[in-house]
Amino acid sequence: MQRPSARLLPLIGAVLVLLVGGVIFFLDRDSDPKPVAAPVTTTAPRRTTTTAKPTPEGFMVADAAGPIVDLYSSPGVAYAEKPWLDNPTHEGLAVVFEVLEDGPEYLKVRVSSRPNGLEAYVKKDQVSVRYVPNRIQVEVGARRVTVFKGDTDEVLLQETVAVGRDRTPTPLGHFFVDGIVTLANDKGSYGSHQVSVSGFSEKLQSFQGGSGQIALHGTNRPDLLGQPISNGCVRMTNDAISRVAFLAPTGTPVEIVA
Repeated sequence: MQRPSARLLPLIGAVLVLLVGGVIFFLDRDSDPKPVAAPVTTTAPRRTTTTAKPTPEGFMVADAAGPIVDLYSSPGVAYAEKPWLDNPTHEGLAVVFEVLEDGPEYLKVRVSSRPNGLEAYVKKDQVSVRYVPNRIQVEVGARRVTVFKGDTDEVLLQETVAVGRDRTPTPLGHFFVDGIVTLANDKGSYGSHQVSVSGFSEKLQSFQGGSGQIALHGTNRPDLLGQPISNGCVRMTNDAISRVAFLAPTGTPVEIVA
């Protein structure tokens, strides 16, 4: 059976946001959002609360190798709700997965999609594997982002950040970097870079044409850092986000804790 057009598929690519003029509209602007409640579902996909342990080479990442990546709920069983992903996404960004388990024919992966923490299996012959060296931790209460070397406690970067307001909190959980955008205008609201994270707001289903996805990004208001002021994204100085973009390529694990 021929697969339908990507326009008929759920918007579940590596970055589920709107790309306009080189800027991806994540869940963070200075204007107050118009919330759209998340739909109520009776079943929830499988979730995980762990990050895969790194090999000596680093954390395993899978990149889509062709125009389609089939998703499976278990090895050999097609994922009914989300049978496949188109690559690249509708924003032109490459599909990437965080690998949780390495099997003989399939990889168990974390997928960038609502609801947060979605897991699936992909065939190894539909992806290419690589490794990323570092991991990111965001501490919401401490208003702090840290980049660690591998699975160690060696700190490569630590900076003060702004996080979500009480009514639009930064979601907690285990995520990964699913896209990096360098912005031509580093004086805008998002600063110099957007480091997209595979997490979505639990309060806003959509936001200014985007899907309510969060990101780490720069800012043109460094005076607001250290405060719960955003719509869910994590803001930091332009220098800090430039360093994060260098240290954390796509696929890098991101843990957001209270």
